[in-house]
Amino acid sequence: MDPSASYGFAAAAAALLLLLAATPAATAHAGGGWEEAHATFYGDETGAETMQGACGYGNLFEQGYGLSTTALSSALFNDGWSCGACYEVQCHDSSYCKPGGAPVTVTATNSCPANYSKPNDNWCNPPLRHFDLSKPMFLRLVTDFHVGIIPVRYRRVPCVKDGGVRFQMVGNRWWFAVLVYNVAGAGDVSAVAVKGSKDGRWTDMNRNWGQIWDGDSRLFGQGLSFRVTTSDGRAIVFDDVVPPTWTAGQNFVSKQQFVD
Repeated sequence: MDPSASYGFAAAAAALLLLLAATPAATAHAGGGWEEAHATFYGDETGAETMQGACGYGNLFEQGYGLSTTALSSALFNDGWSCGACYEVQCHDSSYCKPGGAPVTVTATNSCPANYSKPNDNWCNPPLRHFDLSKPMFLRLVTDFHVGIIPVRYRRVPCVKDGGVRFQMVGNRWWFAVLVYNVAGAGDVSAVAVKGSKDGRWTDMNRNWGQIWDGDSRLFGQGLSFRVTTSDGRAIVFDDVVPPTWTAGQNFVSKQQFVD
């Protein structure tokens, strides 16, 4: 993801870098005002290159995210804690913005990593805030995708998801782990606890990377309940959402969701 290659607009890029470095920190939760950033795209119209990624998600179509996704620069990605958060992104102050300037709403599913060996013209290096959008989302913002990079405004917005919160058992016989996804509301999960049907006690899980959380292997062979807390402090208990017969690779859909 090095979107700066062959863009051929060094002077404008330098001016934009200075502007963004001077702007305040990103809004933490939905409901805040607009902030300044910039955006590019990666992959093609199919979105194939946006699958998998640094948040631990897999097939984004099967998991409900589709093409409405973005990778975040280091300053926004926050070491993976922002995975699942939703943003409204709008082309701003560019002759390439589509008439009307309608924004797109995207979920953070990947990281646009910093490249410290290239301190100049790397849009994902801190402290810059950057959205590396799927190409279909970028095309909705601009009149010509060949522009490569555009100034944007962004803000956190509540995530809207179909169905309940989902749990995918992603570990193996030696590693107990779960991917928590399809989370509405704040979208980004800040804490997970698990309770086995046999021992009946809650245990905090550790975030391994992205939105993959791991715990004690003693939970194999037990039915599982999860307590999920999002970054706005809201918590839901998902009782007996995973049966004792679960195996790694299985997905389980709850009947509960973070909705207002």
